[in-house]
Amino acid sequence: MRPTRVLALLPALALAGPAGAAVLPEDRADVLYHRYDGGGVTIDGPSLLVRKKFAEKYSVSANYYVDMVSSASIDVVTTASPYTETRTQASLAVDMLNGKTQYSASYTNSDESDYTANSASFDVSQDLFGDLTTVSFGFSQGWDEVRRNGDDSFAEDVDRRSYRLGVSQIATPTLMLGFGFETITDEGFLNNPYRSVRYLDPDSPAGFAFQPEVYPSTRTSNAAALSARYFLPYRASVHGEYRFFTDTWGIDAHTLTAGYTHPIGKQWILETGVRWYDQSAADFYSDLFPRADAQNFLARDKELATFTSLMLSLGATYELPRSGLKFLERSTINLFYDRIRFEYDDFRDIREGGVPGTEPLYSFDADVIRLFFSGWF
Repeated sequence: MRPTRVLALLPALALAGPAGAAVLPEDRADVLYHRYDGGGVTIDGPSLLVRKKFAEKYSVSANYYVDMVSSASIDVVTTASPYTETRTQASLAVDMLNGKTQYSASYTNSDESDYTANSASFDVSQDLFGDLTTVSFGFSQGWDEVRRNGDDSFAEDVDRRSYRLGVSQIATPTLMLGFGFETITDEGFLNNPYRSVRYLDPDSPAGFAFQPEVYPSTRTSNAAALSARYFLPYRASVHGEYRFFTDTWGIDAHTLTAGYTHPIGKQWILETGVRWYDQSAADFYSDLFPRADAQNFLARDKELATFTSLMLSLGATYELPRSGLKFLERSTINLFYDRIRFEYDDFRDIREGGVPGTEPLYSFDADVIRLFFSGWF
């Protein structure tokens, strides 16, 4: 089953921050190694991204991404067996610049042993009022297939649609403001076919038993974000963002992000940041149900529980001296590290034993590393 990628661990929708005037991406190549390690899950692998402009009004980019997953998470070890798998993702995007309007289209495919996802996106951005304001809107359509290893007869579909709107404003020469709003609708088989919920069972030696999760077949999510970036006199900048998320499953979430970027000389850029996240539980979530089939919908996925997380980030970018590779105008090496703490308010660690419903609350730490080389040509 598709693992939760680190950049999507939280159900806060990805909203664009402040953007400048319409301009095509630079000709550039990035080679990335990423690694996530936390909660018994290790995800790592490479990624390659290449962008190229044509005729000063077109840009094409291609990306290939690999996740190699080794999972012995609390969900896995309490109801199944640890597993390893590989997920691959490929995407192609095209941008076209027409005056002050930019059109973007992309297609993405990802595949693993029991999940295939496809998505297509289209976005438009328009500069207004002397390029001080940029308005953007977009639409995405996704179609996924959910399978279950060991059961060739199981195959379910998921359809996803996303509608988004963004506005960025250059308020002063040193201050940029941004607003984003996104709505996502999901329809189909939305739960994990391997995951179970637990319920009180006096006939079981442990005092509880398991049954499969049952989710609603539809979900609508809305998110809005306000962001700002302020440029300091010595080429440094500070930025912040507040994001609110809500959905029809009863989840409300708040995210606060702040960061600081500081250049040192002409070759170094240092970055630091913090992100705080708080989420309420889904209406049909429970760590321990009173009986089997206690209600129409049942969930014990910890990502639908009440929890908070705190992420601290550090990063450094070093511009490499000009090399013998004459086709590169410049190049950088970049290293970013995140430390994330997750604390759950109503998800218990049943590995510790004890009277059902009184086990210790679950928490864990995760480390994320991104190391990549960027070259402009």
